[in-house]
Order: sequence, then C-alpha cells, then structure tokens
Amino acid sequence: METAELLKKVRKIEIKTRGLSNQIFSGEYHSAFKGRGMTFSEVREYQPGDDIRAIDWNVTARFNHPYVKVFEEEREMTVMLLVDVSASGEFGTQKQLKQELITELCAVLSFSSIQNNDKIGVIFFTDKIEKFIPPKKGKSHVLRIIRDLIEFKPEHKATDLKVALKYLTSVIKKRSIAFVISDFMSPDFSESLKIANRKHDIVALRVYDKREQELPNVGLVKLIDAENGQIKWVDTSNKEVRNQFALNARKKEGQLRDLFNKSGVDAANISTSESYIVPLTNLFKRR
Repeated sequence: METAELLKKVRKIEIKTRGLSNQIFSGEYHSAFKGRGMTFSEVREYQPGDDIRAIDWNVTARFNHPYVKVFEEEREMTVMLLVDVSASGEFGTQKQLKQELITELCAVLSFSSIQNNDKIGVIFFTDKIEKFIPPKKGKSHVLRIIRDLIEFKPEHKATDLKVALKYLTSVIKKRSIAFVISDFMSPDFSESLKIANRKHDIVALRVYDKREQELPNVGLVKLIDAENGQIKWVDTSNKEVRNQFALNARKKEGQLRDLFNKSGVDAANISTSESYIVPLTNLFKRR
C-alpha cells in the first residue's frame, strides 16, 4: 500500500473512532475498567458524613481540629488487545469485512485507554504469534497501532487462541485488561482462557458476519475455507441444508457463550452489519 493511501486510511479511522471515543465511550470505559487501588491525595477538614476511619490523627492533633485523608483511584492500567489476524477475518458480506471491523474496534479501545491515562499494547496472532507491540501511552503510539492493523500481513492463515492466551500470560507480568478480538473459530481453548482470566481481566469481543449464521437461498455455491483452503459445494436451495447450517451455528454460539460464563469472562457479539456502539456500550454498562 502506498504511504499516502495508508496515511489517508489511518486518518479516516482516527477521525471516526476518536470522535466516538470522546463522545460516547470515555466515561463508560472509565467506569467499566477500574484502576488497581487507591492512592493518598491530600488532607482536608472533616465534614459531617465523612468516614471517621479516614481521620488523620497527626494533622488533627497539630491543628486541634479534625482532618481527613482524601484518596484517589489509581487509574493507570495496562490494556492489551489480542487481535485475530487469521484469514477468516477477510470474510464479510454486509457493510464491511470482519478485519475492517476489528481495526475500528481496536482504534476505539486504544483512544479510550489513552484518554484514561492507560498503556495500550497489542498481540497479533493466527495459530502463531505474528507480532507483539509492547504497552505504551500516547497518540503517536495509537496511530502506529492503527497503521499496523491496516497494513499488517500475517505469515500464517489458521487460528489458535491457545497460542495467544498463553503468550499473554507469559509476557505481561502485571494484571491487565485484555480484549480478545476474534471470530473465535479456533480449536479448543477453554483451559487457556480460564488460566489467563485468573491472571488478567479478559474481555471477549466476538466479531461475526450474518452469513456465518444463515445461508441465503441462491442455489449451488462453492464455499472455500480461507484458513485451510478446503472447498465444499453446498446446495443452498435445499431447505434442510439451510436449517442444519443455522442449527450448527446456533449450537457453536451457545457453546461459546457457556464457555465465557463458566470462565467468568465478559463478552459481546459484534456484527459486520450493525453499529458496534450499542454492544460495546452495553458491555461497559454491564461491568
């Protein structure tokens, strides 16, 4: 991609997602993701209703008048984005490709994090770790993340969430907020998810396309698995075939929902055909 074209795309995503982050998500984000604790800020005169346990007895004795300690939330956190860059992200039949939606989600979360003085880092993964961007602060760092999301070309095509979750637990030592952004079409990763969520606060953002849940009636079609290259002919005019496809999709979605619930992981489903504002806002409010 030409540099001018890349910068234009970065700027377009920045304008859209930074505005959303400023207007909609920053307050919700702050409330949803708490800091690590409380730090001492100052002392002030005691006021009726103050907790007597907060009285600073040394200052009170010195001035012969009650004073209380004031604490502030220690806001700074590390936020990690675990970004699925496998070949299935190149699919999309509605407003945009799944990978384009993932890029926008990452940008919104990145701008929300730096507005709250948090560090932001990224792990790009397929069935291997493709790239690691260590957590940092600042607008230039976020723009670098967006640029990499747009132009990054992974070496592998398949997906293995176990690899990404194990890497997170090994490389990020302090507790972090970790957004796993994927379609979650992966071999079993349940145990890795449970282990990672004990050390970090895992949040799952499942990106999907309408046609992964239901087939249209368009006759005989050739389906190609982008990750392994397998080809399958499907007769979509057959109602039984369409019904079985939808049933299998609902079953997989239910299994994933059960896994997140059992693992204590907050999750949201985000479609390529709808705005991500509502599911993200609802996720923040639930927390």
